Amino acid sequence: QLNSIGFIWDTLEHAWNKQFYELCAFRARKGHCNVSTNDERNKSLGNWVQQQRKLRKKNTLSSDRIQQLNSIGFIWDTLEHAWNKQFYELCAFRARKGHCNVSTNDERNKSLGNWVQQQRKLRKKNTLSSDRIQQLNSIGF
Repeated sequence: QLNSIGFIWDTLEHAWNKQFYELCAFRARKGHCNVSTNDERNKSLGNWVQQQRKLRKKNTLSSDRIQQLNSIGFIWDTLEHAWNKQFYELCAFRARKGHCNVSTNDERNKSLGNWVQQQRKLRKKNTLSSDRIQQLNSIGF
């Protein structure tokens, strides 16, 4: 009888699913799942997204939930994602121009130029990971 009136047996599961569906709707509107905690309109969802990342890092997020989040393109490591996005932009630049020397004075590629300059600085300081150096070397950086 309780089922027939929509009784919620597991309130935690229900709350998680509600946030997940909200994230799905956000993704449908924005094209991504990277909800900022600074976004006033989506602050609660942004906090939930951040919490999912923390739980996964601590190995306390179930594999089912990880799988659900993966299925919608959830970004677990925002810094890694941002680096890869810039790297792919550099690959496209190289394909167009034949080199990786992006000028910081080039208005159309200013952000990419700054990123390239930053990667060079990090490499000089020996603070760029060997994986990233290898990726950059693979395209003739």
